[in-house]
Amino acid sequence: MIASTAGLLQAHSINSTEAVSPGEAKRLLAFVPGWALENGKLCRNFGFKNYHHTMAFVNALAFQSHNEDHHPELTVTYKNCLVRYDTHSVNDGQGGLSENDFICAAKASLLYASAAASA
Repeated sequence: MIASTAGLLQAHSINSTEAVSPGEAKRLLAFVPGWALENGKLCRNFGFKNYHHTMAFVNALAFQSHNEDHHPELTVTYKNCLVRYDTHSVNDGQGGLSENDFICAAKASLLYASAAASA
């Protein structure tokens, strides 16, 4: 059982067929500040000072997503990137949230913090 943000950052996504319960999702949400549960997805909007910084984040997130083999929905605009995670393979293919979503959300937040520190 993952018990901290550090635990999420050290974990890796696995092929998941089990959804987390609503209670577990709420517990894990506490480890990913800035994220929210919306319509069954884990969501966060990241703001940037210009399109170049937005796209640099998107490209870094794409690389990370490839490494984790867990890919978010992205809505990209000039100064924002809305990231939505869910897992299509859980709940007998009906979709929902898995630990993978929280692992990747924590790593996306770390990417953003790194980008903000270097901007």
